[in-house]
Amino acid sequence: MTAGTVGSGEQAIAAEHTAEPKLKRTMGLRSVMMFGLAYMTPIIVLGTFGVIAELSHGATAMSYTVALVAMLFTAGSYGRMSVLYPESGSAYTYIGKSINPKLGFLVGWAVLLDYLFLPMVVWLIGASYLNAEFPGVPIWVWILGFVIVTTALNIFGLNVADKVNFALMSFQALVIGIFVVLSLRSVIVGGGVASAFSTQPFLGSGSGVSGIVAGAAIAAYSFLGFDAVTTLSEETKNPRKTMPKAIMLVAAVGGLIFIIVAYTTQLVHPGGTFDNASSAAFEIAGQIGGNLFTAIFIAGLCFGQFTSGIATQASASRLLYVMGRDGVLPKKIFGRLSSKFNTPVLSILLVGIVGLIAMFLDVATSTSFVNFGAFTAFTLVNVSVIASYFKVSPETRAKLMPGGWLRNIAFPTLGSLFCAYLLINLDKQALILGLSWLAIGIVILAALTKGFKHNPPEYEAE
Repeated sequence: MTAGTVGSGEQAIAAEHTAEPKLKRTMGLRSVMMFGLAYMTPIIVLGTFGVIAELSHGATAMSYTVALVAMLFTAGSYGRMSVLYPESGSAYTYIGKSINPKLGFLVGWAVLLDYLFLPMVVWLIGASYLNAEFPGVPIWVWILGFVIVTTALNIFGLNVADKVNFALMSFQALVIGIFVVLSLRSVIVGGGVASAFSTQPFLGSGSGVSGIVAGAAIAAYSFLGFDAVTTLSEETKNPRKTMPKAIMLVAAVGGLIFIIVAYTTQLVHPGGTFDNASSAAFEIAGQIGGNLFTAIFIAGLCFGQFTSGIATQASASRLLYVMGRDGVLPKKIFGRLSSKFNTPVLSILLVGIVGLIAMFLDVATSTSFVNFGAFTAFTLVNVSVIASYFKVSPETRAKLMPGGWLRNIAFPTLGSLFCAYLLINLDKQALILGLSWLAIGIVILAALTKGFKHNPPEYEAE
């Protein structure tokens, strides 16, 4: 072979590599925020109200306040790491590059459990609401509808999904706003304007610290989603500036919505005693707005689950894509983007197929698939901030990690302790499933690293 032929071959390979599709930076701060809030599904506060009210003895607003403060520490840590590593791998990338690549893989594997199965849970809950309202339609029809529509939207790209999300999130916000107004009207009509201002939703009826903390542990689940926006780092304009703002705003705005809704709902129904805690908000919706508002309320819950399904499926597919691109998952399946849509189509389809498992599960069983990976990641992302603070150069520390020991040591320590507490207090079924999944990840890691002798493959983003 001549030198000219070799040169032509190298140029052809280089051209082919250059032409490979890449994620496009199309999202601004508003779009990333809406994505994160859609993932969190703010209206979920009404779905869990009764359970938290029982645990906290009527101090739901205080439980959400404690959860907000605690989760803001972790949100701050995600913001720090998104500046250091503006890539789409989230905790997988942050921990792998700041602490250890092997640990990064295991955390990514643990989070994958949540990311893969959370869309399934979201679609199942939405289908359950619709099945309760329209019992003549089998639940599998609703699940299939959710999966097909959200999968199609995500394949077409985040520009299309973003427009749908904005419209449906606006309706969800309207329903939440109406619920708050009707709750206040109900309270004022029954007890005067002064009754709208009370400390009871914060102090409860005989609620102690243990009850409030127990309620806060459940309330913290509502915040899952502020971290998911980091999977969009490679599709966000100026991610080092946009991403930290988006993470903190999603956690803060979502938390304030939770506190306001919990406060006004608790005013309507003081204390923590219900005929059925799981459906307490449905009963209160009927009490404050009658049958018409109950129907609107159910529609809001279903739209909330739909937008959450779009966001959770998009996040899961991006994590699969990054792990495939790195070579720790089969690259030919997961590490490729569609040349037409610039989206990880095969990863999106896989998440949709996993979602079909919801046809054979109930809500209680399906929720055991999630949370283990999320709180594992939360704990270690906080630790990764501390590790990075000592690892990076003084110049990088001054430029990208301002705030000294308070923001880079004290706050992450508090965040890691709270998340570790949530992790070890998960129910037994969730811990068994999570540890079993982690054991599979260890076996895969051993194969990838030839008995842990080498680091797993790593992708260096441009």
